[in-house]
Amino acid sequence: MLTANYVGDHTISIREADAVDPGRGQVQIAVAYTGLCGTDLHVVHGTMDARVSTPLIFGHEMSGTIAAIGEGVAGWTVGDAVTVMPLDWDGTCPACLAGNQHICQNLNFIGIDSPGSLQKLWNVSADVLVRLPEGLRLDHAALIEPVAVAVHDVRRSNLAAGEKVVVIGGGPIGVLIATVAREFGGDVAVIELDPHRRAQISELGFTTIDPREVDQVAWVTEWTQNAGADVVFEVSGAAAAVLGATDLAKVRGTIVVVAIHPTPREINLQRVFWRELSILGARVYQRQDFETAAELLEHGAIPADLLITRIVPLTETQAAFADLEAGRAMKILVDVAGQK
Repeated sequence: MLTANYVGDHTISIREADAVDPGRGQVQIAVAYTGLCGTDLHVVHGTMDARVSTPLIFGHEMSGTIAAIGEGVAGWTVGDAVTVMPLDWDGTCPACLAGNQHICQNLNFIGIDSPGSLQKLWNVSADVLVRLPEGLRLDHAALIEPVAVAVHDVRRSNLAAGEKVVVIGGGPIGVLIATVAREFGGDVAVIELDPHRRAQISELGFTTIDPREVDQVAWVTEWTQNAGADVVFEVSGAAAAVLGATDLAKVRGTIVVVAIHPTPREINLQRVFWRELSILGARVYQRQDFETAAELLEHGAIPADLLITRIVPLTETQAAFADLEAGRAMKILVDVAGQK
């Protein structure tokens, strides 16, 4: 079977590998689609080389059907449509014992710390399976994982209906956060530099701001009638965005840090003090976020067709990353099964 492997030095190698039968407690998934994301870009860029073992079959945003079932697995049938919540926790660390298993202190993020879904047949523990709603298209279902990220981020913010929301960064996760926040009743504006992305975001009915052309602080101040935004999501990963985020939030407003920042960033703590701001981290998701994400996709609340720029064969994975890096795509899916 074909697999896509990160082998270091910004390089992806397409290799043949032998499929193995699922072990006890495992199922084998015939992977249909795998989405490529910013975390995968970090892997390919080499910023996670101290963490990953190469060659690494990576990928974690996926959909597929069960192809085989190992011993000791109940409740699943060959042919069931599934996705995977790619978190494997130890259950014994202080975080797990406190009920925060999703951010286990020894977390195995499947697809980064262990083999992922860019392979035609993928063996995983049955514990990480999430059943797909009947009738949900498999290409759309590959978006469940990033939608779950957005659901978790919005839940972390404690957003209430009618509140003003600013999303800094209009990439795939930023757009999904904006979409979920609107679905939860928020009034949303998106700050984004790239004109092509701004046009796409405007098509989805959001107000967009180019901070090079508009004073974003003045705009948000006017939009919120001199109050400031209730919630600010920092999704861009840019140092300037982090520094400026505190100027956009209202008194006792909330800033949610979503982006992966590879280095420490400067932040305006005087503003945090003066307005009694809350700064929250939001990482990965919990099972309820996956279940909500599947429901949102099933009901058409997520504009899947607009978000999926294109679908490419497994052999074009390297080129797909080049397009993502250059901002030429919102979301690219890899057709692992060779269906299209």
